[in-house]
Order: sequence, then structure tokens, then C-alpha cells
Amino acid sequence: MKIIRNINVNQVLTEKSKKQLHQKFEQQILQLKKEIDQLRFEKKKFEKIKKSFGNASSRFDQEISIRTEKVKLLEFQLEQLELLPIGTELKETEIPAIIEVSVGDYWDEITKDRTIVIKDGIVSEIR
Repeated sequence: MKIIRNINVNQVLTEKSKKQLHQKFEQQILQLKKEIDQLRFEKKKFEKIKKSFGNASSRFDQEISIRTEKVKLLEFQLEQLELLPIGTELKETEIPAIIEVSVGDYWDEITKDRTIVIKDGIVSEIR
């Protein structure tokens, strides 16, 4: 019998991966700031067209607030990234895997956490 399990994929922090993560966070922050500016522009444009648009105004404010919180979170992650030493393992993602289960297998062995460790884009370890 085959079952599907999630397996953690961890990335070992190297100089190269640290730079890539830094760039990724910076790009996401830049994109979110563009979206915030666009929402503010659309809100002002909408205010000029419609004088009474109570619900729409709060929706614009809500979307701006959501993106502002995401920017704060990304900025915090950038700060934390700078503090992390090289060699630290970061959880990158989880992927589904098919595991073969047979009569007589140890259930604890099948259900224990499994991890794939990646270093600079190359699988360096499977635990």
C-alpha cells in the first residue's frame, strides 16, 4: 500500500542563498509598496467620481492595511536574516511524497518526520 506524507525541505544558509533571500524579500517589499501606492491612487480617483462610497473606502483601507502588515513582516524577516549565521537550516517548504507501507513495517519509522536538506540548490542530505 502507498500513502502520501509531507516531507520538510530545509535550506542551509550560505552566502549565496543569503543574498538570494535578501533579494527576494526586497523584491516582495518593492512590489507590495507599488500595490499600496496603486490602491491609494485608485481610492482618490474613486473618491472624486463617487461622493458617497462608504463601503468602498473601507475596503481600500483594508487592502492597504493588509499590504502594509506584509511589508512590516518582510522587513522583520530581512532583519532576522542578517542576524542568522551561515550554516543555519531554514525551513523552505513542504512537499508531498509517496511512501510504501507493507505488512510488518514499523509504524513509528513510517510516521517520523523526514527532511530533505538543500545547500545552494543541491540536495545534500535526506533524513
